[in-house]
Amino acid sequence: MEIADELLCLFSAGVEEQDGSYRITVPKREISDGAVERDGAYRVALLGSEFTARDDSEPETEQTKDRSDPPVAKGDRRSVEIEGIGEQGDGIARVERGYVIIVPDTEKYDRVTIEITSVAETVAFAEVVKRRPYYE
Repeated sequence: MEIADELLCLFSAGVEEQDGSYRITVPKREISDGAVERDGAYRVALLGSEFTARDDSEPETEQTKDRSDPPVAKGDRRSVEIEGIGEQGDGIARVERGYVIIVPDTEKYDRVTIEITSVAETVAFAEVVKRRPYYE
């Protein structure tokens, strides 16, 4: 998937029906101050999910818990390909459910083994453990 340089944020959210239209709520933590203007127009992409949103009244089980938890944990090692470069110049990789991992000191198309150093709800950070040749 190509990531546009103009991407302001990437997150997962439900779509709510309200008064004959649909609404997506963007968490404030996803927007940098000054990046969004009141009454501005923005492009939004909706990507399908293999999971359906669960009713909050549904009891949490291991299966439903897995839907919202990040697919990585601190200390995990993964082999990834860098798909793009973010605003700060760091590499961007994606794993299950489109979850984003930021990897400093990488270039687009680098194939690396990483170790997760920090995990948040919508993004993780990692460092390169090993660089692999592209054709490996």
